[in-house]
Amino acid sequence: MDIHTRIAQRLRELRDARGYSLEALAERSGVSRSNISLIERGQSSPTAAVLDKLAIGLGVALASFFDDGTPATEPPSPFIRAGDQPLWQDPASGYVRRRLSPPAPSPLQLVEVVFPAGQRVALDSAVHDADIHQQVWLIEGAMELTVGASTWQLQAGDCLAMRLSQPIVFHNPTRQDARYLVALATLPFQPTRRTP
Repeated sequence: MDIHTRIAQRLRELRDARGYSLEALAERSGVSRSNISLIERGQSSPTAAVLDKLAIGLGVALASFFDDGTPATEPPSPFIRAGDQPLWQDPASGYVRRRLSPPAPSPLQLVEVVFPAGQRVALDSAVHDADIHQQVWLIEGAMELTVGASTWQLQAGDCLAMRLSQPIVFHNPTRQDARYLVALATLPFQPTRRTP
């Protein structure tokens, strides 16, 4: 399955699972109803910033949009070959995301990112309906990560842990691409209970 089709399918699945109409998700995410509709029909390639807003509106990690749509007739595999790991490129910054984790369900997801020189991506990352923890381990290059009010300068080999409950800015201030591993651990989604 093509990555844009996967994103479209996952967005519909996540929205349907929560019982949100297009209007409800637009209100929760700040992404227009028409844009959500175009993404779900595979007619628009969303940026990382748009996917982040949708993830917040749905109460999931951004990584949820890249989960495998394995047919229900087959059990999800605990193994994935390098050539089958889905790649996605952010249309705005050009960063390339590779999902390393196999399709089998797990509370842990691994992602490899190649982040272009001089680029910056700002994510709200305030997922209020889920407890999501992330660690970034820099393999090559240098990155500047701003998590809430704190800024961290990462060099090759450095690792930074964070909870996705505040804005995060990824910035590569250098003239060469950076490569890093992201490990995400997520507790199951639990809808917020509203009292009358």
